[in-house]
Amino acid sequence: MTGLVIVGAGGFARETAQAVADLGDFTLLGHLDDNPALHGTEVDGVPVLGGCDLVHELPEARVVICVGNPRDYAARARLVRRFGLPEDRYATVVHPTAAVSATSEIGPGSVLLAHCVLTAAVRVGAHVAVMPHVVLTHDDVVEDHVTLTSGVRLGGGVRLERGAYVGSGALVREGTTVGAWSQIGMGSAVLDDVPPGEVWVGSPARRLREAGAPALAELETRTVGGPLT
Repeated sequence: MTGLVIVGAGGFARETAQAVADLGDFTLLGHLDDNPALHGTEVDGVPVLGGCDLVHELPEARVVICVGNPRDYAARARLVRRFGLPEDRYATVVHPTAAVSATSEIGPGSVLLAHCVLTAAVRVGAHVAVMPHVVLTHDDVVEDHVTLTSGVRLGGGVRLERGAYVGSGALVREGTTVGAWSQIGMGSAVLDDVPPGEVWVGSPARRLREAGAPALAELETRTVGGPLT
């Protein structure tokens, strides 16, 4: 089987490691993480091999980047730029319990965890993180570097622009757009378009404040291709 390294050793990386084990399509070589305290240790029985730039010393291994958190959800995009790897180095990990329709597409480097559903003609870009029990319905477009945390539900024809972060249990009304690098709070109900680079919370969701500095910096930067159409 093809070897795989997971960049990151935090919660999302550990969840992805379990999905890889359940999937059985890759030999998991280990985690890469820039925290030197983790080097030479194991996380849930999986070794931490060293720093992230070891991807260049393992040219035969496929790669998936599993970093980021609500305070800095732009970390995956920065690592993609830093590595400069061709698309074919990146693996796509889809848990065996995920239901992905034949008319849907998933880009390189993306991860779909357990019990996700993509119903019809859903387009998921590159390096997208989709946590358990997310439902993406007909004609949704999820651009590169988006994060969808557990239990998110999108109505039909929703567009999540590059790098958007949608918190656990949030609902997004059909036909709406969440702007690039914006963040939606947990349990929010998004009924209107969200501009780029803003944090919206509540039911119905309203603007809370400007997004954090890492997300705003990404508004000036292109990473993987142009927007999905």
